Amino acid sequence: MWFKNVQLFRFVAPDAFPAALEASLRAHPYLSCASMDMRSLGWVPPLGADAEDLAHGVGRCVMVSARVEEKLLPASVVRQAAAEKIASIEAEEAHRLGAKRRREIKDQVVDELLPRAFSRLRTTYAYWDLPNGWLVVDAATPKKADELAELLIKSVEGLQLRPVRTQESPSSVMTQWLREGDAAGGFTIDTDCELVAPTDEGATARFSRHNLDSAEIRAHIEAGKCATRLALTWDDRISFVLTEDFQLKRLAFLDVVQEASERQAGESAAEQFDGDFALMSAEFGRLLPALLAAMGGEAQPV
Repeated sequence: MWFKNVQLFRFVAPDAFPAALEASLRAHPYLSCASMDMRSLGWVPPLGADAEDLAHGVGRCVMVSARVEEKLLPASVVRQAAAEKIASIEAEEAHRLGAKRRREIKDQVVDELLPRAFSRLRTTYAYWDLPNGWLVVDAATPKKADELAELLIKSVEGLQLRPVRTQESPSSVMTQWLREGDAAGGFTIDTDCELVAPTDEGATARFSRHNLDSAEIRAHIEAGKCATRLALTWDDRISFVLTEDFQLKRLAFLDVVQEASERQAGESAAEQFDGDFALMSAEFGRLLPALLAAMGGEAQPV
């Protein structure tokens, strides 16, 4: 279980947390969509369908996973089916239908198509880092992270969550690192970045597999562009792309971490999961404080 992304939240939990977490999650399990449902969201066991626990702890970290089922009903299909039905009724009644009647027919078409629609499933993982007071979410977009966070707030009475913000903006720090051609705090600059001009037009320059310690990059920065994405490596252990919103994307655990995982390989899938989870959470427990420190520390809420 290796995360590919990180969206970081600070949490304040009720007194019974985390002892009552399992019971709280069990009140909101994932249930497959009924025939007339467009969407379903709930908790599933992180270890898979054969496991029972919805909150899986290793050390002082606890993994959870939320499953989303969404019916695939393309708007173009609904429009076509509704148009055909409207045309048939208009031909039969020999007059053009009004807007209200057309909307009613479209709603009827949706109801008729929903039971036959295909479903798409996806699962979002997150873990509580209890010593640090963080919720670490493996989500590629803020929308997916917020989706899990909202389900947690609904499930755990009294829970407070907020995205982690930094004292200095990641964009300004990344821009400074590119201007100087060097990063700080054990980080090194890799070969991908995105530079955006702070204007209405938002002129954008993207570089991939490019030497970022170059006059070309500095010329863009001197012209006023700011870094919104920057590929970094920390301590030769983890590479990732940092965004202007303090999101970590395209995470890759490098050889030294992967070799440690191989050395502690478990005899079962559950043992391997626990070993990798312990290793990953320990790595994040060092990476994230270093990254926050490089951004001037964590900003306190107003």
